[in-house]
Amino acid sequence: MMDTVSCLWLIGDLYGVHVSAVSELFNQEGMPPLAGAELVHTPLQLYRYLLRCCRQLPSTAMQQHYRHAIRQGYNSHSDEDDPERTQMIIQRAIADADWILDKYTKKK
Repeated sequence: MMDTVSCLWLIGDLYGVHVSAVSELFNQEGMPPLAGAELVHTPLQLYRYLLRCCRQLPSTAMQQHYRHAIRQGYNSHSDEDDPERTQMIIQRAIADADWILDKYTKKK
C-alpha cells in the first residue's frame, strides 16, 4: 500500500511544488480541499480522497492527468511499511491537493 509521505511527495513532484511550501500554505489556509480530509488515515483512503479531489479540477484533461499521476504514485509506493512515514505522506498529500485545487480554482 502507498504511504502518506509517498503520496505527498508524489503530489509535490507532479505539480512542481516543494512539499514544505505546500505544507506551510496548508497550515496558513487551514482548510482541506474536500470535507472528510481529517478522516483519511490509510493509503487507500488517501488514494480515493485524491481521486475525488480531481473531480473539482476545471477541465477534463487536467482531471485525467492528475488521476493518472495519482495512480502511478500509489502503485510505485505500494511497498511502504513505516506507519509514521505513511501518516506524514498523507498529511502532505492532502496539503498539496489543497494547493493545486486552490491554484486552479482561483484562475477562473
